[in-house]
Amino acid sequence: MSRTLFAAVILAGGILSGQVRAQTPPTNAELSAYQGLHAAAASGDVNQIGRLAAAGADLNARDGNGRTPLHVSAFRGQGGAARVLIAAGANPALLDQQRYDAVTIVAVSDDVPTLKALLAAGAAATLVTSRYDGTALIAAAHLGHEGIVKELIKARAPLDHVNNLGWTALMEAVVLGNGGPRHVATVRALVAAGANPGIADRDGVTPLQHARTRGYQAIVDALEGKRVR
Repeated sequence: MSRTLFAAVILAGGILSGQVRAQTPPTNAELSAYQGLHAAAASGDVNQIGRLAAAGADLNARDGNGRTPLHVSAFRGQGGAARVLIAAGANPALLDQQRYDAVTIVAVSDDVPTLKALLAAGAAATLVTSRYDGTALIAAAHLGHEGIVKELIKARAPLDHVNNLGWTALMEAVVLGNGGPRHVATVRALVAAGANPGIADRDGVTPLQHARTRGYQAIVDALEGKRVR
């Protein structure tokens, strides 16, 4: 491993140990203390959300960690609440204090139904998020969440965005993945969608070269466009 790659892996320690740990979902104490729209979003009470919105409640109010009701609905997997909040005027592009939007939150939690609800309601798959200046697609690719990756691709997520580690979604699927079936499926989906496998890291090493070094033959085949055995 080159010095640059080694340094990048160390910098990405929060991701390597599980990107969800870089996010901050509401604690039980916070959930118990929530009132108004935050409480309704957490419980998925769409009727209460509608009543509060009609009464002029602030749809983009922040809790102590910068979470809006929409962020809370994403963390809690409340797709119905997310739809109602956005329809009422909640801004799906807002980021919490860790710089996550609702789409990236559900991408990390592998919550396909809530992701579909967010995207159908008008949330974007194109935002730059997190301290790594990444995207929801990069986060999902790193974790091997192939179902999320496919939905984000359909929503026109940027396939070749390069984060501040110098990595694309394809690169993270290889370098931070485990070479298993879900990461293989992720790479196949990205390649089929047109992601550029020639974008190298800061050392000039491509995803294909990294896959070969790691012995990830199925990913090598996917990157080379070979048929699935």
